Amino acid sequence: MSEFRDRVRTWLEENLAGEFAGLRGLGGPGREDEAFEERVAWEQHLARAGWNCLGWPEEHGGAGASLEEQVIFHEEYARAEAPAKVSHLGQELLGPTLIAFGTPEQQKRFLPKIVSVDELWCQGYSEPGAGSDLAAVSTSARLENGEWVIRGQKIWTSLAHVADWCFVLARTEPGSKRHHGLSYLLVPLRQPGVEVRPIRQLTGTSEFNEVFFDEARTDEALVVGKPGEGWRVAMGTLAFERGVATLGQQVGFRRELVALTKLAEENGAAKDPIIAERIARSWMGLEVMRAHAVRTLGSQAPGVAEVSKLVWANWHRELGELAMMVRGAASMVEEDAWRRLYLFSRADTIYGGSNEIQRNIIAERVLGLPREARP
Repeated sequence: MSEFRDRVRTWLEENLAGEFAGLRGLGGPGREDEAFEERVAWEQHLARAGWNCLGWPEEHGGAGASLEEQVIFHEEYARAEAPAKVSHLGQELLGPTLIAFGTPEQQKRFLPKIVSVDELWCQGYSEPGAGSDLAAVSTSARLENGEWVIRGQKIWTSLAHVADWCFVLARTEPGSKRHHGLSYLLVPLRQPGVEVRPIRQLTGTSEFNEVFFDEARTDEALVVGKPGEGWRVAMGTLAFERGVATLGQQVGFRRELVALTKLAEENGAAKDPIIAERIARSWMGLEVMRAHAVRTLGSQAPGVAEVSKLVWANWHRELGELAMMVRGAASMVEEDAWRRLYLFSRADTIYGGSNEIQRNIIAERVLGLPREARP
């Protein structure tokens, strides 16, 4: 694998140059607006060189890379400070979902343009009344003259303002409740009946949005899996969400912690025994996070994804708090990367499934404890 790592490292070094040299370190959570068009061009450059969708089977446009090769690529990508990807939702979530559950026609239509970064995707799951409780979605769709007609609202929809398509979880069986009667629809966003409204965050940016569907339409054939089986497909998508890319994410976490430790040493904050202990605990937590990720890589065992989310989300939120302690009073008045980290990381334990939901899943589905009372 050292030869593959050298090849990835060399390619990134040679190609993050020229027109792409200024993209190092750009993008990422809370900074999705940075050099957006340039990052799209970078990803299309990656695609032409065969570095997109490495883990996909070759017949679907991927490289058929092993788990180890995928981990190496994501680690080297992060170490090179290559820009955050704009096509993550298509490449890491929808693409694998279509490979697992989609029809040959759906695969032929959508997968090539995900690989080439010619179409961007967003995820239409959460609603004002169904955030972490995904089974409570009320957005509806009915069949009419060979099309699904969609009404409802989605919220916290990351990158909907730049996406071409949205994979939408909608209720297609009137009167159905909870997990039953849901369907997984592929919906074009650039059409009458779709309104996207950006939501301003604490960081001042607007990477996520609320999306309104008012008689929006999509073809009858663009349901993934059978109508009414949307919950199964949606859970499949969520399982893909926490794959090998998380090890690359941890390289970024390590870079943040290294920089924060250096800052604490330079401004004297490390002399405070409380701060010194918090820094030490952060280093230990980072090693635990990596050990868990490596040990469970590729596992589909119940609870693995939920434990992983709890580990990294809590660690990163606490790192944001530690950054404020290290910066001291200046953190309250000066806008910098550390304050942005603190503000955005407050959401880490909410998006992608809140801490409470993750713990309920572990308690009920893994440990077999009594189910929490539900209305």
